[in-house]
Amino acid sequence: MKKIFVLVWLVLVCVSCENENKQDELKKVNWKNRVAKVSPTDSLETGESYLSIYSQIYSLSQHKRYNLTAMVSLRNTSKKDTIYLLKADYYDTHGELIKTYFDQPVYVSPMETLEIVIDEGDISGGTGSNFLFDWQIPQNCPEPLFEAVMSSTVGSQGLSFTTQAKRIQ
Repeated sequence: MKKIFVLVWLVLVCVSCENENKQDELKKVNWKNRVAKVSPTDSLETGESYLSIYSQIYSLSQHKRYNLTAMVSLRNTSKKDTIYLLKADYYDTHGELIKTYFDQPVYVSPMETLEIVIDEGDISGGTGSNFLFDWQIPQNCPEPLFEAVMSSTVGSQGLSFTTQAKRIQ
């Protein structure tokens, strides 16, 4: 009886892990499916926000680094208005462009959150990486909120912290 219970438990764990991976694949943002037409004649407010990201932090000294996963949240805080992201550029510690996530405006529906994940193994950003977001919103619409959660677990130890974007234009 004990062997059957263990076998059933192992099967359930394997199936749940498999389903979890499928769900993760479905959640990835397909930027091409989110392309929006924004007319230059629209009366939209334009802004730019800066978000610091840490794909690595120092541990014990400046010679030892600790890799982190960074989850970047792009949030529309409006209950009724769609907002538009014109640019999401990822830069490394030295200010070199690593990746542009889309090259045409994309929409974010009311109260929707989009995510960009920088994997723990991707250390291209280094200890001082960052994002620049260009955006447009309708008049009297709340500004978008850009946040990041950096985290890692090694053995039984865990580390996590957050950053919030600052509007620079």
